[in-house]
Amino acid sequence: MSRLCSSRFERAARKLGWTRIAGIDEAGRGALFGPVVAAAVILNPKRRIVGLDDSKKLTAERRVELRQRICEHALAWSVAEIDAQRIDAWNIYQASRQAMTAALERLRISPDYLLIDAMQLDVLIEQKSLIKGDARSISIAAASILAKTHRDARMEEWDAVYPQYGLARHKGYATADHLEALRLHGPTPLHRYSFAAVRDSGCWAVGAKQTPLPIF
Repeated sequence: MSRLCSSRFERAARKLGWTRIAGIDEAGRGALFGPVVAAAVILNPKRRIVGLDDSKKLTAERRVELRQRICEHALAWSVAEIDAQRIDAWNIYQASRQAMTAALERLRISPDYLLIDAMQLDVLIEQKSLIKGDARSISIAAASILAKTHRDARMEEWDAVYPQYGLARHKGYATADHLEALRLHGPTPLHRYSFAAVRDSGCWAVGAKQTPLPIF
């Protein structure tokens, strides 16, 4: 069996009469900093993209290569963000759903069938939720690649604003050096204060008295 995910779910949907099949996935759900990002992709069944797989299994360079191919060959694609403040207000699960819905609404072609990674959306479109969908469906894999590369690029941008946190290295996740930076410097306005690792960081009380770091 191939290591890569397949198009079997897309083929099954087409046999039932669906023609505009969108894969949807998110990136950054478990991060401590920045937005959760979702992407939606309607692949062209006549333009095969070799190598699509769960973005977590691919190198950063390979993800960038595949992103370009997806953007060039897909029938439609879109990306949406939900920022840290709204994550704190809603919780990460609801924020992820909102990001996915926003990405869906931004597609220039309206899909008639959705393949979603482990989620159900409140939309009037036939849909199938797949556990580990980014490793099983090429449409969801394509969405995972777009979401991941978009979010990684955003972390590179914010690394220049907050260089003391090492965002370009860990992309906002709870690595040892990120947790140490939180302990030393406290959270920025773009950290997710509802997450325990941020809320309980050793510099919380100090950070609350400090002038907030700027948002650009």
